[in-house]
Amino acid sequence: MSKSVYFAIPGDLESRTGGYAYDRRMIRELQALGWQVHVLPLAASFPFPDGIALRETDSLLSSLPDQTLVLMDGLALGAMGTLAAQHQTRLRLIALCHHPLALESGLSQDMRQHFLQSEASALAASRAVIVTSQASRALLPRLFAIAPERITVAVPGTDPAPFAPCTGRPPVLLCVATLTRRKGHDLLIEALAAVQHLDWQARFVGADTFDRAWAETLRKRIQAKGLSERIVLTGSRNDLQAEYLHADVFVLPTRFEGYGMVFTEALSYGLPVIATQVDAVRDIVPETAGLLVAPEDHAALAQALNRLLSDRALRHSLSLGARESAATLPRWRDSADIVARLLQDFSS
Repeated sequence: MSKSVYFAIPGDLESRTGGYAYDRRMIRELQALGWQVHVLPLAASFPFPDGIALRETDSLLSSLPDQTLVLMDGLALGAMGTLAAQHQTRLRLIALCHHPLALESGLSQDMRQHFLQSEASALAASRAVIVTSQASRALLPRLFAIAPERITVAVPGTDPAPFAPCTGRPPVLLCVATLTRRKGHDLLIEALAAVQHLDWQARFVGADTFDRAWAETLRKRIQAKGLSERIVLTGSRNDLQAEYLHADVFVLPTRFEGYGMVFTEALSYGLPVIATQVDAVRDIVPETAGLLVAPEDHAALAQALNRLLSDRALRHSLSLGARESAATLPRWRDSADIVARLLQDFSS
């Protein structure tokens, strides 16, 4: 049987985000399993495509032979609307949904409704749906009326990593996330302002190019709170290992995650975690490895920061819990095996 798949991905595959990292690694792992993976590059304007981007996508899909197996990244698929339906009979479309587009923070109500309708249409046109967490598997049937048996979970894998010594003086708080509203940097800035009396340094590692206006808003808030000397915005970094190894605590008050690869990365380095009680994060971070607070609650976040920064023994205990949980994290080959079996089911 054929082991060939086209992988339609919008924008720059080398972008430093969890979704693109998942795509890059899945390509490598599928190739190692004997699959021919042909990357089909789509416009960078997704998930906000203009008419030109949609016409180009239609042309690319139309150029593929009948019954071609196509894995579609959800960043594009969810914004394609009825375009996916136009190709659903001729092509074998498989959806890869990192997280529903409508749940991105900062959207207008009209745009949110547009994404809900567009993604529902696109997922209905897909022969199967891959999601990256059990939380997403539970969410999609409620959000889009998808039959649960059509959904396959392939969580991101985690590579073994050296444990961080966690001996920083002052403690280094690490936040790895693109500077977008959903990631909750604004909440973290408010919380850090409330613990200025404690000794700490913070590093916000992540691209500032996905929402430049929001990134500038964050810079102004940092300055207004008098934290410019204590919070460093590094931009996108290639050497994340160095950041993890020099950190003492990982903090990310995200508003929503489809999975949250950075949380498993933090655990793999043995870092105690402060995060929010969103479903995907609760599935990843055990009580023995972190403190989880209610989303949107910067006061509770400040209390959690105060606890960890003031209690070295607690930081050590949660670090040990993170190290223990690291041994149980899924590996990439396991996830690729799941995806490969699904693709094989729909191959000619």
